[in-house]
Amino acid sequence: MTKQPSSLDRIYSWLSGEPVVRETSHQVLRIPADGSAPHLIRLKTIETSDNVDCFMVHIPDFRPYWGKEEGFGYRDIASLEVRHDPQPELNGIYFGWKSFAMDLMPVSKHTGFCGDAFIAKTPLWENDENGAIYEDVPVAFLGSPLLGMALKQTTKYPVQKLLIVMTNKSTTTHLVRTHHTQSPPVLILVSLEPDALCACRILAALLRGDYIPHKIQPVSGYNDLAVAGEQLVQPMTMQLGGSGGVVICLGVGGMVDVSTVLGLDNISGGGDPSGGVQVWLIDARRPWNLGNVFAGRPEDALQEIDGNAGSRVPGVVDGRIQSTFKPGQGGIVVYDDGDIEEDLSNEREAYLALLDMPDLEDDREILDDTDGESDGANGASHSKKRKTSSDREDDEDESDEENRRPRQRRKSNSSDSLKSSPSHRPRPPRRTPQSSDASPSPSQSPPSSPPPAPLPPSPRKLRRRLLRLRRKYEAVLHRYYSLGATYSEPISSLLYSLAEDLGREDNDLLWHAIVGVSSLELYGRSMTGVGISTPLDSGGSAGWGGERGERIRQVLRDEVRRLNPPDPADARGENARGETSGVIPTTARSPTDTSIRLSPEPKFLLIRHWSLYDSMLHSPYLAARLHLWSDVGRKRLHKLLAKMGVSLSQCKQNYTHMDMELKRGLRQSLLTYTPMYGLDGLVPPPASAGRGKEGWGFVRSWGWKACLSAIDVGVIVGAILEVGKTGIKVDATGRTYDQHAAKRETSDEDGSLETQAWVERFWEAYDALGDIEALKQALPTAQHLHRAILRTGTSLIEKRQIRHLKAFRMAVVKEGPDVQLFTHPAALTKLALWVGEAIAEQEKEQRGQIGKHGKGTPLVMAGLNEMRGVYVIVGTGGGGGVVDIAIQEKRKQKIEAKARKKEAQRREKEERKRLERKGKEQSGDTDEEDETEEDDDDDSDDSDDDTIDERGYGRNRFGNAFQEVVDETNARVRIDSFESCVVEIKKEDLSGFLESLSMKAVIG
Repeated sequence: MTKQPSSLDRIYSWLSGEPVVRETSHQVLRIPADGSAPHLIRLKTIETSDNVDCFMVHIPDFRPYWGKEEGFGYRDIASLEVRHDPQPELNGIYFGWKSFAMDLMPVSKHTGFCGDAFIAKTPLWENDENGAIYEDVPVAFLGSPLLGMALKQTTKYPVQKLLIVMTNKSTTTHLVRTHHTQSPPVLILVSLEPDALCACRILAALLRGDYIPHKIQPVSGYNDLAVAGEQLVQPMTMQLGGSGGVVICLGVGGMVDVSTVLGLDNISGGGDPSGGVQVWLIDARRPWNLGNVFAGRPEDALQEIDGNAGSRVPGVVDGRIQSTFKPGQGGIVVYDDGDIEEDLSNEREAYLALLDMPDLEDDREILDDTDGESDGANGASHSKKRKTSSDREDDEDESDEENRRPRQRRKSNSSDSLKSSPSHRPRPPRRTPQSSDASPSPSQSPPSSPPPAPLPPSPRKLRRRLLRLRRKYEAVLHRYYSLGATYSEPISSLLYSLAEDLGREDNDLLWHAIVGVSSLELYGRSMTGVGISTPLDSGGSAGWGGERGERIRQVLRDEVRRLNPPDPADARGENARGETSGVIPTTARSPTDTSIRLSPEPKFLLIRHWSLYDSMLHSPYLAARLHLWSDVGRKRLHKLLAKMGVSLSQCKQNYTHMDMELKRGLRQSLLTYTPMYGLDGLVPPPASAGRGKEGWGFVRSWGWKACLSAIDVGVIVGAILEVGKTGIKVDATGRTYDQHAAKRETSDEDGSLETQAWVERFWEAYDALGDIEALKQALPTAQHLHRAILRTGTSLIEKRQIRHLKAFRMAVVKEGPDVQLFTHPAALTKLALWVGEAIAEQEKEQRGQIGKHGKGTPLVMAGLNEMRGVYVIVGTGGGGGVVDIAIQEKRKQKIEAKARKKEAQRREKEERKRLERKGKEQSGDTDEEDETEEDDDDDSDDSDDDTIDERGYGRNRFGNAFQEVVDETNARVRIDSFESCVVEIKKEDLSGFLESLSMKAVIG
């Protein structure tokens, strides 16, 4: 227990203005600003009551390193929780402190902030009444990967990177320095989705703050992207009379060769091949197109490259931006959230090696050379694997032409290396078969000199090795592209990190980042692509990225606390008591309150704007687990409400009008009774010192006008993008209807009119994000869309219209009142996720696991667009956040055992071959047979590379499967969406397309 300061200590502290120093000391980690190695030191703790870390009561005394004034006062804190580390002494909560007193201390070479950084450790359980209980940071922490994780968390955001690694903001600051009000506008290409929309709002605010002109161009798909390249990007190039510029792609172009799509690879006229246009790629979709990441310039992927791949762009080495990089050059710049540097080392090596390899022709002839020699040796007088003299002379001629060397220097040696010494020393003549078989005469004495050195490999053999090496590297890239789709950090979070790096963060930008991150859950975007996700065992929503996503949300919660400190005058108010007790806030604190708060949001839908009953009824989470599509399921819902003490008359009126006592006790009732129905994750757990407010959501107020959660805003903005803000009206009876249904065009073969309508909706959603009244007006649209999802999903399940094919389940929406709503891919995706989650729960109840191998059963949902005569198809994974960990671990152990067995066999074979070669070298009997055997070894090595990549386990591979079916069939398919799991197909070709698709692997 920490010794408490006495009353005299506190009186002296009050008189002197100095904080109370506690006598005990603790071991903390110091990360020096000068770039030297982190090391452990001991510091005493001092009491704190007026800063972001006041909840800890006392903290380590950093004043000897930061100074007593601004350096210590301008500090920030972040945390990292470790629960299941193999080394038990490393488990705990690590708190990291950094200073942002930029004028007083040097910038740290480790963190990019000011001065030294420090990390302290506390146990996992709650603190006592005297504040934080510190433990010594263990020595093992220095050599653990946790150090890097804690350092990232201490910096409050993943370090921004360009072309793999960007450790400073030079590119952004260069844009600010070189642009003014008369400069050509920065072109922003943004996809039609909430996350990209929020990122666009953040970026536009940053550019406006620096008076940088910019143009926002919504892009609905690859066809739109190509049109934007032709009409907007190419005229910016210097070759076509432009002055260059910057194009920023938000959520577009990361999975394709963006220079080709924009047409920058076809610009002629000399000079910079990119025309002075620099393209910034900020995209959360994976896999990356590696040409964008590692090449960086259009010509690199198209022209033959000679030699050094890392020096083509000054200041860029192996795709990484160095400190010598000068911003403003043309090319492609990729913003990385850390995945490229950490996970793509093998792909980088393979791509750069292929970029430097010479282009060899007649690959198959060279690779099949050994077989050709065996088949063509019928008339020869020697063995099948030995060449005749004429064959060797032909090889000499071919090698001479390849190496451009005088023939007289290579008389009888057909095995000269492609890289010989400059002196061209003659080698000992190779013995013929006749001379090697002849025995020495008795008069000859044994040679006194050592046996001749082994001859170098022939040019043909080196070419075969090169081709095999190229095939090996191509296999690495093929495996990467075949892993399937996944999602990395949301781009709205990346853009907020950039704003924070520039010191420009505020509540509006933070709210946009929170809405963007929260929206990913609505569209099923997870670490395994588009698919269903389940709540964390402890409550709350796994949402985007599972554990990694929860870390991102924890950073956002810390930002909410930092930018929205509690008002001491309201410490005893109703709102403060409500937040402490876990009541869902529905009103602002005051008429001018625009703050962001944390809220224990249940997994209901639009609860503040619907009745409690409707909010629960339309919740995908509850619908799947209570089977709300059936009468039995709705009776279960009624029983749950009865046990909670909520009558149907109360729960069917607007939530804001419900009895206040019922609302105060709602969360506790849910925590008490929902476990009886298997709804453990319906509400987040109570806040604790060890876990904080994990799983809690975010709420913002606009005075007395409205109070909305981040999920509410995501639902409304998504509905605007998919349906339109003004497309739905409410009649006198309270029913909603589509007022534009009769005005739509009857023919739109190429989808141009549909795309134009989607772009108009983008601007409606863009404006609504900054206008609370516009958001409120769009509420009926969101409610109408989710009523349609419930009606259509219920109809599909009750009528048993979901069929089970070999590789997936399939459902087709082609009739009913809501068919037209599901012609939009995003709306169809929401319906597919609703049905998929219901199927997953049924499988779990019947089989005890979700789908085959715990990966879930994928679902293909097709929606008919009668006006265009096409089906829109969405393929969702069954895994998402629900991969069976036990089954995955067994599979991993099996693969590792197989890999160990292969490695042992390979070593045994290598040792055998080595002994055979050694014996032949001693006898001088080295010939093409050895080369053939070595080549066989190369083949066996290549086969070892065909192991299963665990990164692709459970991923959505519908994009790969769609492309394979298109290549194999004559189906009329349009692949235009940035989502790889979305395609359009003519309705006449649907059956054949699905038949071929059922034979493909759609889940990794």
